[in-house]
Amino acid sequence: MNQPHAPVGAVSIQTADFDVSAELAALRHQDARVGAVCSFVGTVRDRHEGASVATMELEHYPGMTEKSIASMVEQAFLRFEILGVRVIHRVGVLQPLDPIVLVAVSAAHRGQSFLACEFLMDYLKTQAPFWKKEQTSQGARWVDARVSDDVALARWGIQAPNA
Repeated sequence: MNQPHAPVGAVSIQTADFDVSAELAALRHQDARVGAVCSFVGTVRDRHEGASVATMELEHYPGMTEKSIASMVEQAFLRFEILGVRVIHRVGVLQPLDPIVLVAVSAAHRGQSFLACEFLMDYLKTQAPFWKKEQTSQGARWVDARVSDDVALARWGIQAPNA
């Protein structure tokens, strides 16, 4: 018989790559309540706004960034019937095709897992304190927030401060 488990939420900010299979396995590990794991992996694109992208550099405030994302994870646990969350966000200089972010959510059923994963990505895109600088053929440039990301967050009833 399985013992009840407390909800699991883990946040990592790191320069190193991550192993998606290992992270998903960790969310399922010895918890027979898990019937679904939904995940999203964001990667560096080779083009942005018509320019080719050689590298993307991500900066953050250590401590503040983890705390901000942990708060988002807490909100996901309050809004959805989920069992576990894993958020990994990379920082430093990344190349096209490199993974930037992993959001993975476990739940008893797929619907709650999908919703929570999408909620967390929408939240991360607008509220997590990261700064992105692209090296393009036209030189270096900071990546601005997109209005479409603010609209995505608003559907969850959250107003982005930059909207």
